[in-house]
Amino acid sequence: MSVEIERKFLVVNDAWRDTAHAAQHLRQGYLNNETRCSEFEYEIPISDAHKMLDTLCRKPLIEKVRYHVDAGRHTWEIDVFEGDNAGLMVAEIELDHPVEAFERPSWLGEEVTHDVRYYNTSLSRHPYKDW
Repeated sequence: MSVEIERKFLVVNDAWRDTAHAAQHLRQGYLNNETRCSEFEYEIPISDAHKMLDTLCRKPLIEKVRYHVDAGRHTWEIDVFEGDNAGLMVAEIELDHPVEAFERPSWLGEEVTHDVRYYNTSLSRHPYKDW
């Protein structure tokens, strides 16, 4: 089983927008308040997904637009949050090794990989607008 190596950074300006592609609008919800974070990624009917998000998940939902930006040999995912987390922009990169070198674009700010406030599950309990 492979382990995902991901690093997360704040985005400090909009310079990334010139090379961004593949925008996706995402809504994400959590079914419980436990700290355990299991993720399941598989297709379910869209009508079921909307019903689950609207009736089963705690509020607020995580709402964001995800962009992809190529920099060097990596592709960054940039999440521009909406709703109760509007104003927050976070960039994530997946690496093959924990100490792998990567290009640091000019729009990349402080690393927040280990800051639990920026985890989506935390943002659903303590939205950015309340900080």
